[in-house]
Amino acid sequence: MKVALGTLKDKGDDLVAFLEPRVGTKPSLSGGEIEIEDEKVKEGVRPRHVKTYIKRFLYMKGVRKNYRVFVAGKELTIQEIELGEKEEEEKKKTPEKPEETTAEEAKPEEPETPAEEPAKGEAPEEQKPEKPKKAAPKKPRAKKKKATEED
Repeated sequence: MKVALGTLKDKGDDLVAFLEPRVGTKPSLSGGEIEIEDEKVKEGVRPRHVKTYIKRFLYMKGVRKNYRVFVAGKELTIQEIELGEKEEEEKKKTPEKPEETTAEEAKPEEPETPAEEPAKGEAPEEQKPEKPKKAAPKKPRAKKKKATEED
């Protein structure tokens, strides 16, 4: 079984160490490929399982969104996803500029009324922000009385 690393060559040693206990043998790293001997692989481990292991490794390294893993027979290929120009611009703008404040956030805050000072010997209590009041629950309607025959 072969795994073509593509642009992930620099993390090849880490990936070999990650795959070793999962596939039951130490894969060999050569250039931009990892070779796993089919005879020494644990029973039941298929290329689809190795694909899942690779995806888990990419997630742990924080680069899962940037790569895709393809399976073709006994060959796996790790390919970097190329972002479109718009996506790259959005990615660059997001960390640099915070989003514009909305009308609600732009309103000036009302000054808080001073709280009563605690008595001597008591620890001052931390003030909690006031929650907006909820509407009172609706009261059940009174049932209509049945008309009696005497009326």
